[in-house]
Amino acid sequence: MTRIQALVTIALFGASALALSACATTKKQAEFTPSAEIIALQDRLLTLDTHLDTPALLLRKGWSIDREHSVDQDGTDVDLPRMKKGGLDGGFWAIYTRQGPRTVDGYLKARTHALRTADAIEKMIADDPANFELALAADDAPRIAAAGKRVVFISMENSFPLGSTPEALETSMQEFYGLGVRLISPVHMTNNDLADSATDPKGAEWNGLSPLGKQFVAEANQLGMVLDASHASDAVFDQMLELSKAPIILSHSGVSAVHKHPRNIDDARLRKLAKTGGVIQMNALSAYLVDTPKSLERDTALAAMYAKYDFENLTARQGETLTKERARIDEAFPVPKARFDDYMAQVLHALKVAGVDHVGIGADWDGGGGVTGMEDVSLIWRITERLHQEGYSEEDLQKIWSGNVLRVLKAAEAERDKEARH
Repeated sequence: MTRIQALVTIALFGASALALSACATTKKQAEFTPSAEIIALQDRLLTLDTHLDTPALLLRKGWSIDREHSVDQDGTDVDLPRMKKGGLDGGFWAIYTRQGPRTVDGYLKARTHALRTADAIEKMIADDPANFELALAADDAPRIAAAGKRVVFISMENSFPLGSTPEALETSMQEFYGLGVRLISPVHMTNNDLADSATDPKGAEWNGLSPLGKQFVAEANQLGMVLDASHASDAVFDQMLELSKAPIILSHSGVSAVHKHPRNIDDARLRKLAKTGGVIQMNALSAYLVDTPKSLERDTALAAMYAKYDFENLTARQGETLTKERARIDEAFPVPKARFDDYMAQVLHALKVAGVDHVGIGADWDGGGGVTGMEDVSLIWRITERLHQEGYSEEDLQKIWSGNVLRVLKAAEAERDKEARH
């Protein structure tokens, strides 16, 4: 297998494989205990994360969201017990679809996968209505959290399943809106029929949004879906910002001034995002926070490992086996791992440039997110602790943890209602 083949194979697995990259190759280096003050503060905050890739785990036979897991055991970051420990009230649960062939069969498989994932989210809620509830509007979130349940907004990462024609796009967006999707991104790791990716090795195909991608923006505004430019190229970001009648967000991104990476945004664009009312939600995926040198041997070993598994039908037991295999590869071919301080450097820079009204948290849990010192959602209170130490008020923290993204969702809802009146 060539280096390029290995890299492409790894990229195609997307969130399922990235979840394992967050899998700790070393156990937590230290145990952290929040003070009573931080526990009380976190409890008062409505705490939402805008990018939970956990629905991919719901598809694993034998895996339960209600049972506590661990990063070391099966590479996962989110479950109900750990959400309670960390103070996470919920967030946006992603229907992620890897980018496949742009063919009739490719689109059919993508749509089938997306609907299967939506069904899994619905089943999670139906199986445990005492702990989970679907949120369809911004005002649902505080009500659900006040009832002691976890908030389940639904997002779509990569709109490849929506089809390649104007008719299919319109019908599919209406369908997924009906299923609960309220946050939607056009593209993932490689270009598709809607937009250019920030990381496609072939470079730009559309120089931003395609004609169909521009329709995608209009349809999202009409339905009241929040547009998400994470993973999109800079040109796509610029065009979405210009075309959208409602503010947009970056659901799980970083800042290039702290670490230069195609997935991270520069300060000039960050200021434009803030000026238009948008929000950046800060990503905790290590490779976007620190330099991660490439290794042909590592890439080849990972590609060979991933090729042995059917990620569409992975079981809980296979997930544990895969985690152990990944740990052995990480030990044989180690790469630098971002620390909690590296993550907070990103957060603090974004707050300095964009302001407290335009920054939130979207750590990419179960999609690769997690750093040393904040390996899973049981430790998200550390963000609150650090920001509190930096002098941010409880009002500021409420904006960061949910107020900003809910404001953007309300703006999308208002635009939908405005268009419906005309």
